[in-house]
Amino acid sequence: MDQEKLKQKLTAEQYAVTQEAATERPFSGQYDDFYQEGLYVDVVSGEPLFSSRDKYDAGCGWPSFTKPVTKAALKENFDDAYGMHRTEVLSQQADSHLGHVFTDGPQDQGGLRYCINSAALKFIPVAELAQAGYGSYVALFK
Repeated sequence: MDQEKLKQKLTAEQYAVTQEAATERPFSGQYDDFYQEGLYVDVVSGEPLFSSRDKYDAGCGWPSFTKPVTKAALKENFDDAYGMHRTEVLSQQADSHLGHVFTDGPQDQGGLRYCINSAALKFIPVAELAQAGYGSYVALFK
């Protein structure tokens, strides 16, 4: 999708986050304090990224997940912006900037914390997965 079409499709914040690697303000995102059952997909491409079953409250101000829905859903880049050494997380197909992954997550669930911008996500409730084309993911919630 070209950039002009993306600017029309996305809000200014969604575009800044996914295309320009911006970060939404902590505790401001739609999905930070949100715990419905369902699937989180890339707001740009619709590719499945995270399950609500792997979401937890890390207290950091952004939605946090212990793992992606599949390993192939994400790709990572080293990010040394702002003098920090971090690992940036992007969607595999659309190359959308999602957030970062850190090694301070729950140890009993692998130790990772995927700290993701709400603006990069679209939530699909379990009851709507099949009609939205994500029927193969219903099994994750049984």
